[in-house]
Amino acid sequence: MTETSTRKLISSGSPFEKAAGYSRAVVDGDWCFVSGTTGYDYATMKMPESAGTQTMNALLTIESALKEAGFAMSDVVRARYIVTDREYVGDVFAELGRVFGEVRPAATMIVADLIREEMKVEIEVTAKRQG
Repeated sequence: MTETSTRKLISSGSPFEKAAGYSRAVVDGDWCFVSGTTGYDYATMKMPESAGTQTMNALLTIESALKEAGFAMSDVVRARYIVTDREYVGDVFAELGRVFGEVRPAATMIVADLIREEMKVEIEVTAKRQG
């Protein structure tokens, strides 16, 4: 088996994936790389107002992609968080702590603009299949 034969692409059904030419996640062997994920409810394509709810939606989308790929949130070893305003950090931390409090991946939080005004949070994770 060649190394490339283990590559699998995961889609969340977001119209942005085809337009921008990316996958929600890429599995390569025991690794899963999840693209930056914002807080859209992809079933309705609506963005909630609060940073906390956007964080929760992003984490649910990530969890769904990981599950489809055969991984769990507990497999996450690296996370990057982008928020558009320092004022959102408390609400974002509340959701992150609920999901990653025991997992405790290596993480970085950045304050920066995102591509659409309504986006307040973007989360990217890397997971490694355990044992």
